[in-house]
Amino acid sequence: MLTQRMMWIAWPAFLVAGLFEVLVFGLVDPEDLQWFGHPLALSRQGVYTLAFFAFWVLTMLSSGLTTLLSMSPFEVNRCPVPEDERPQDCARDGGKCC
Repeated sequence: MLTQRMMWIAWPAFLVAGLFEVLVFGLVDPEDLQWFGHPLALSRQGVYTLAFFAFWVLTMLSSGLTTLLSMSPFEVNRCPVPEDERPQDCARDGGKCC
């Protein structure tokens, strides 16, 4: 299930990052970019690469937050310890979960 959720996050974020890349660099020339008043010391390809990964990370955070907020209360409160391995004095849910 974790692998499936990671793909729910990473794949749409990858597609949106590619779209952002096209939109941003269709309007902005990387050679014109400056960092605190100084030109960037990167090639165009370097700027494209770093920008793509920055867009990808930001959209993955957005997709991850959406996935987290879409979880049901059962998924959030589910005990990760199998029932037969739980200690007898498990305090959560009257001994049903640890």
